[in-house]
Amino acid sequence: MLRVGLTGGIGVGKSEVSRRLAAQGAIVIDADLIAREVVAPGTDGLAEVAAAFGPGILAVDGSLDRVKLGEVVFADPDQLARLNAIVHPLVGKRMRELEDCAGPAAIVVHDVPLIAENNLADAYDLVVVVDVPPRIQLDRLVRLRGMSREQARARIAAQVSREQRLAIAGMVVDNSGSLAELDRQVGDLWAELRRRAALAAS
Repeated sequence: MLRVGLTGGIGVGKSEVSRRLAAQGAIVIDADLIAREVVAPGTDGLAEVAAAFGPGILAVDGSLDRVKLGEVVFADPDQLARLNAIVHPLVGKRMRELEDCAGPAAIVVHDVPLIAENNLADAYDLVVVVDVPPRIQLDRLVRLRGMSREQARARIAAQVSREQRLAIAGMVVDNSGSLAELDRQVGDLWAELRRRAALAAS
């Protein structure tokens, strides 16, 4: 099994890369999706988050109000650390369960935004960083996600710097160009992952 960590800052288009890798045959384990799963209504995770941050972070239907929670945690590093201490162990446990279901010859891509933040690079055979220049990152958050420039800057500032993320990269996918260019790069990446997986299995 080849274990790949796929990471990148908010708004860089990491999901576009993970979708293309899944289409090629990778087993993609998406930390963001699992992070939603572990705090879904009725879960112990949601109960813990509500106990820590108060009922004000719940929507009328009892689900997590992500906007309200985001306003609390992205403005305060201590509160963000408090949230992460609840959610990350639950996410890690579920990701291990999913990986255990993959076959020994699988290429397993862990789509994890916070590999650099949480010093997780050594947990993978290879870390792939999806990267764009900061001006493109900011533009995408404003244009595609409807954030104000201030909100976008706060979200970017809550993550490690671009330089810190690139420092852990075994390979880099530059997603500042066209989708056709991204397709070409992901094709090259997949060929390299298959080569490494074959070497590891031999």
